[in-house]
Amino acid sequence: MPAAATRPLATVERAVTVLDALAAAPDGLGTVEVARATGTNASTASRLLATLAAAGLVERGPRWRLGLRLVELGEAVLARRDARALGRPFLEALARDTGETATLSAPGDEAAVTVDFVTSAATTVSLARLGRPSLPHATAAGKVLLAFGGVAFPRKRDALTDRTITEEGALRAEVERVRSRGWAEAVRERERDLNALAAPVLDRRGALAAIVGLQGPAARLTTQRRKEILPALLDACDQLSARLGAAS
Repeated sequence: MPAAATRPLATVERAVTVLDALAAAPDGLGTVEVARATGTNASTASRLLATLAAAGLVERGPRWRLGLRLVELGEAVLARRDARALGRPFLEALARDTGETATLSAPGDEAAVTVDFVTSAATTVSLARLGRPSLPHATAAGKVLLAFGGVAFPRKRDALTDRTITEEGALRAEVERVRSRGWAEAVRERERDLNALAAPVLDRRGALAAIVGLQGPAARLTTQRRKEILPALLDACDQLSARLGAAS
């Protein structure tokens, strides 16, 4: 490719500099202030601002501000960001760093469904299954769905083990704890030999976009071990949420 084809256009660079300057000025800037901030003369700044205004990228009131067209463009970018594609590297890192199986679940109307997972490299592992629903009352991912997904409490709450929460009051109290601390756990609640942690991934609107979990044999994923690996899970969820546009 010729060098000229890859050389930045000075006019476009100056236009981007104008947008950056306005982004850093919540109260807006006058034309002379834009010129000063971008290192151009007032005439050039005025032409740049007029061109950007015609495209809806800036708006002129008493002072120049960023335009609403930027919101539309930002929404288009964020809408194309897929939680599954973005989440895969985080699952791989979690499985590697914690030694447990890492899962990604998509929130549904009645259950969270496993859409991706990375299996632990340990000799004894907990196997996840694509498409498997995480029962709201008996799994860590399900509790996250109840706490952050805005779904109705399940009417059917079968006892899968002697530790499954079936009483509505007890389940509501558990979900409130999940909402308060920002993560959930399930200790031998769906299967007698399975423990799990889960936490929410939020999108740019603050809505539940996905659920990341860690699961493993109960004998290994003890109370102390869950405490040790929880920070890694929460950090992964925070980073993935940021990639999806959630406010920090």
